[in-house]
Amino acid sequence: MYITLVVIIIGLVLALLGVNVFFRVRVLKSYKSLVKANVEFDLSHILNADKLEREVIPRYPNSTEEIRSFIHHLKLSFRIGMLLFILISLFGWVLMRYR
Repeated sequence: MYITLVVIIIGLVLALLGVNVFFRVRVLKSYKSLVKANVEFDLSHILNADKLEREVIPRYPNSTEEIRSFIHHLKLSFRIGMLLFILISLFGWVLMRYR
């Protein structure tokens, strides 16, 4: 059981690193294209989809897909990273209790 938990934790940490690199590349790719198009928006636009659709999308109609892609990948990377972090913490806690 101990070895299984250690292997699971190591696998989750490697998955967290892999997801981090994958989404970092995708987010930076979208970010670079938004910078080239001089698209500007705040954190409030990322967190509030209605505000984004009302204020940012009409201002930059040519970059609509890039904006949505950037925000989607950013939110998805946070969700997956948070899930993997919680799983690592949970299995680490079980490992400490098991020992």
